Amino acid sequence: MTLLFGRREQHKPAPAPSRGPGCPTPLTDPRIRLSAGAVALLCTALAARGNRVGASEQSLFRAVNGLPDALYPPGWVIMQLGTLGAAPATAAAAWLAGDRELAGRLATAGSVSWLLSKGVKLVVRRDRPAILLSGTRGRGRDAAGLGYLSGHAGVAFALGAAALPRLGRRGRALVLVAVPAVALMRVYVGAHLPLDIVGGAALGLAVEAGLEMLGPANCHRCTGCGRP
Repeated sequence: MTLLFGRREQHKPAPAPSRGPGCPTPLTDPRIRLSAGAVALLCTALAARGNRVGASEQSLFRAVNGLPDALYPPGWVIMQLGTLGAAPATAAAAWLAGDRELAGRLATAGSVSWLLSKGVKLVVRRDRPAILLSGTRGRGRDAAGLGYLSGHAGVAFALGAAALPRLGRRGRALVLVAVPAVALMRVYVGAHLPLDIVGGAALGLAVEAGLEMLGPANCHRCTGCGRP
């Protein structure tokens, strides 16, 4: 587990070059991430309202949904990283690794993203691909309820964004592969259209950024910038 989370006391990263006072970048400044997530969420919600499915979205959906059935067993395992249960599970892993602050962030970010996704669904009210597109290939248990947005994508991206700054190289590589895979698998199993995924990812990133802004001041994402 320490391979993923590491121990900052023993493996301190080398100071990064200063970017000046404040050192804001899209990855380190939660205000930028929150704004970008909110804009993406609004744009995709407007595009998805009225059960509209554009030609490019249809093409992308069919390309992913039509992949071989042999991908389903490993894909099902990956999708569990986007369930509500992934929040306490990853929080427990962080707690056992000695990072209690991250444990709290993971539990909160995942749970809040999941809850908010339910509210957004009721506002946008976009149906599932099986209703909107003929020939949709469903795999596994049929997804119930509305399509936009993907709660799995929201949870996975919130957890990934919260954990990424605290992980070692191996952990970061794993997150950067697993989180997009969760989103793609939701399209693959016929549960969501691409805009549902983008909206869910935007929600998760916005929630994680908002929680960072509300949390105690820290500089985990911006080592060496001289910010207090």
